[in-house]
Amino acid sequence: MDLLTIGAFARASRLSPKALRLYDSLGLLTPAHVDEMSGYRFYRADQLEQARLVAWLRRLGMPLVRIGGVCGLARDAPDQAAEQIAAYWAETEAELAARRALAAHLISYLSGEETAMPGTQPTLAIRYAARSDIGRRRDRNQDTAYAGQRLLAVADGMGAGGEAASAAVIEALKPLEGTLPAGNLLNAMEDAVRQAGSAVRDLAAADPGTGTTLTAMLWSGSQLALVHVGDTRAYLLRAGELFQITHNHSVVQALLDEGKITPEEAESHPQRSLLLQAIDGGVTEPDVSLHDALAGDRYLLCSDGLTTAVSAGFIRDALSAPGDPEQAVGRLIGLANEAGGPDNIACVIADVSDAAGTWLAGGQAHDDGLLALLGDGQADAGHGRAGRDQRGDLMHPATAEPADLSGGPG
Repeated sequence: MDLLTIGAFARASRLSPKALRLYDSLGLLTPAHVDEMSGYRFYRADQLEQARLVAWLRRLGMPLVRIGGVCGLARDAPDQAAEQIAAYWAETEAELAARRALAAHLISYLSGEETAMPGTQPTLAIRYAARSDIGRRRDRNQDTAYAGQRLLAVADGMGAGGEAASAAVIEALKPLEGTLPAGNLLNAMEDAVRQAGSAVRDLAAADPGTGTTLTAMLWSGSQLALVHVGDTRAYLLRAGELFQITHNHSVVQALLDEGKITPEEAESHPQRSLLLQAIDGGVTEPDVSLHDALAGDRYLLCSDGLTTAVSAGFIRDALSAPGDPEQAVGRLIGLANEAGGPDNIACVIADVSDAAGTWLAGGQAHDDGLLALLGDGQADAGHGRAGRDQRGDLMHPATAEPADLSGGPG
C-alpha cells in the first residue's frame, strides 16, 4: 500500500504538519510508519477520515482529551460518539449563554443603562438545602457550607487553620444577603472575595499553609453571579443533563486541559490535590461569571470530598432522582461515605422555581460534625427553622436565619 508523506497527508487532511505531530504524541492519529533513521512520518490514505474528524472536532473547540474519546468510539460505536459530541455541544451552548448574559451586562453597565428592562425577566425563587459532613477518614471537618435566601456557598479549608479559613471566607460573603441591584452582582462578588482574602491573610500568617477554596452563588431575580477559586465545584442539572459550570484551578486540571493526561489518569494522579489558586492571603484572581437561571434548574455546589469519591454519572443520577434538595444532599453525602468517605464532604443544592414556589429556609442540626439545613417559608417572608439530625429526630423551631454549616472538629 502506498503511503503518504506527512506533507501530502497534511494537505489532504487540511491539518498542519505541526498538528499531526502533536496528535501523534497524544495518540489521536498515529502514523502508519515512522522512518527509523529520519523520524519522518508516513500515513495511509484510509487515515484521512479520522484526521478530518479530528480537524472538525477541533473546529468545534473540543479539548484534545475529549477528541480522543470520540475518535475511539467513532469506528466501533458511532452512536456513542455522536452522543459524546451532542453532550459537548450542549455544554458549549450553556457556556455561550452565560457569556452572552455577561456581555449584555457589561454593555448595559458601560452605557449607563439598567441590566434588564423592568418586567422583562421573571422573578424566580429557590428551594435549598445544605450539609457538611466529616466523612469517614478525617479527624476534623474543614469544609463549610452556607445557604441563605440570596447566597449559597461552599469552602474547603486546608492547612492547620483550614477550618477557621473556610468559615472566615463564608463570613466575608454574608453581607451579600442584603438587597443588591442586579447590575452590581459581579462587582459585589469580587469585592467580597478580596475581603475574604484579607480575613484569611491573618490566619495564614499565624499558620503558614492555611487557606481555603470557595465556590459561591449570589441570586438576584432570574440571574445569579458565580464566583470560584480552587477545586470546589458548581454543577447545573438542566433538562436531565449535568454540566460542570466551574473550572478547577488545579495542577491535574491544567494537565488535562493541555492533553498531557487522560481523565482516567487524573483520577489517580499523585498531584491531584495540588491547587494553582486558593484564598490563602496571597494574590487571588477568582473566576466570576453571570448566569441566567430557568425554572426547573437544579444547582449543586460541592467540595472535592464528593467529586473524588463519586463519579459524575452517579452525581447526575442522585440529583435527577425524585425528592427535595434535602433528600438529594443526603443521597450525595451517603454515596461519598459509601465510597469510603476519604475527605470531608460539603454540598449545597438549590432548586429554581417561579415566584410562587416555596423555599427551603434556614434551620440547622448538628451531630458528630454534621450540620444540616431544612425549613419552609415564602420568598420574601421571614423563615421558620426546622431541621433533622442524622437520627431523624425533629429539631425544635427557632429564630429565622440563614444556615451557616461550618464543619466542626470530628
